[in-house]
Amino acid sequence: MPGRGAAHRVSGRFGRSPELDATSRLFRRFAEILTTRSGHRKDWIGAVRAEDLPGLHSFATGLEKDWDAVTQGLSSRWNSGAVEGSVNHIKMIKCQMFGRAKLPLLRKRVPPTARQPGVTSASCA
Repeated sequence: MPGRGAAHRVSGRFGRSPELDATSRLFRRFAEILTTRSGHRKDWIGAVRAEDLPGLHSFATGLEKDWDAVTQGLSSRWNSGAVEGSVNHIKMIKCQMFGRAKLPLLRKRVPPTARQPGVTSASCA
């Protein structure tokens, strides 16, 4: 398998640098928290604090500042992905029109399936 050789080379490089090894280990643990939706695990922040990695310390501090939102975001199965996609699509259309597109023109350009029922220009103002 071609992936095994690459993984071996990368792990060999991490073995030479304790900082890279610790960063890699902590990122893999954080990725596991993201994929398993176990956002309640504050032990990851403790592991970050135990390492001498200032960049990760500031990231962990940012997470701790709004821990309730982080826990909810990493634990809940609900997300705003579809809404964000629609917003990005509308922003792209507006950008293609060099920022001159106002709501009436955007209404004509956005497909009806992407529109929200009941949204009027008064509610967007």
